[in-house]
Amino acid sequence: MGLPVYRVTKYDPAHRNEHGHYDGPEDVYCDHGPVEAAYLAAVAAFAEEAGITHLTIREPGVSGFVHFGVEPPIDGHGLAGLFPPDLTGYHDGAQVPMAVALELVRAMLRDNGAWCRLEVEDRFFVHVGYDQCVYVGSALPCPHAVVLTHRRGLFAEPISQSPYDPQLDEDDPARRRPADAAFWAELNALIIRRGAVVLEEGYLFNASRWHRILIDEVAAIRDRLAPRARLLVWPDLSTEVDAALAHLPDEGLSEIVWQNPQGHITSLTVDETHYPALPAMLGRARAVMILSCCEDERNPLMAAVMPDPDGVLRARWTP
Repeated sequence: MGLPVYRVTKYDPAHRNEHGHYDGPEDVYCDHGPVEAAYLAAVAAFAEEAGITHLTIREPGVSGFVHFGVEPPIDGHGLAGLFPPDLTGYHDGAQVPMAVALELVRAMLRDNGAWCRLEVEDRFFVHVGYDQCVYVGSALPCPHAVVLTHRRGLFAEPISQSPYDPQLDEDDPARRRPADAAFWAELNALIIRRGAVVLEEGYLFNASRWHRILIDEVAAIRDRLAPRARLLVWPDLSTEVDAALAHLPDEGLSEIVWQNPQGHITSLTVDETHYPALPAMLGRARAVMILSCCEDERNPLMAAVMPDPDGVLRARWTP
C-alpha cells in the first residue's frame, strides 16, 4: 500500500472530465515567478507538517542527447550552486536539506535539464511532472498544507497514486546484480584474460564516466566509483580508429567511445548527419569503440550495480 498522495497543480480540477482527464486551458511553462513560488511554498508546507527536514535523491538524471522538456536545457542543468561542476553529491541515495530539495524542485519546474525523485522511504515523497504537476505523498495527514496550497492559488487534489511512482517502472530486481566480491573477482579474471576492459560508470541517468582498466588499476578505480552507480563492462577500445568508423551503421544513433591523446575517455552520440565531421573530430584519438544506442543491441560483457556500504543493493536502475 502506497502513501496517500496529493496532486499539487495550478490547473482547476473543475476542468477535469468524468475520466479524470484535464481538458481546460493548460500552460506547461513555469512562470519563474509567483506561481513557481506557490509551488515551492506548498512543498515546503507539506514537508514541515510531515516533520521532514531532509530528502533523499533517487534516480537522478540530467538531459542527454535528447531533451524532452518544453523549455531548452541550460548549462549546469539547473544544478549550479547546489553541487560542484562534476555533480559530486548529486547521486542516488544522497540526502539533502529541504532548502536544496526545494531548489531541485525549482529546477524541475523550469525544465532546466535535471530530474530526480525526492523521498524519505515509506514516509514522504515529491515527484515533479513535465506538465507543471507536483505529486506529494505523506504518511501523515497534512490538512494545513492543503489549506495553504489553496490560499496560494494552487489546488491540492487527493489521488490514488503518483504517475512517477517507482513501482510503475519496469524493474526486475532479480536481473540487477550487486557489484560484490564475486563480481570484482570475475572482473579481475576477465581482465587477466583480455589484458584490459572498458568500464562504463553510469552515475546518473543519461550520464556516464568511462575507465579503461588494467589489472593493477582495478582497486583504485573501484574506490572512485559513485555510490549506487550502474557498471557495464565492455571490450577494450580498438586502436584501428578508421576501421571502426567504417563500420558505423548507415542510419540511426550510435555512441562513439574514444580516448584522447592524454588518455581521457569520453563518448559522443552521433547519427549519419555527423559522419562527415568525425575523421577531423577523432583525428588524434588513440582508440575508439562503437556502441549501438538501441538497448537490444547493447550487450556488455558484465553488468552490476554498486551496493550500499552495508552490502544491500538499494538502487532502482532498470535492467
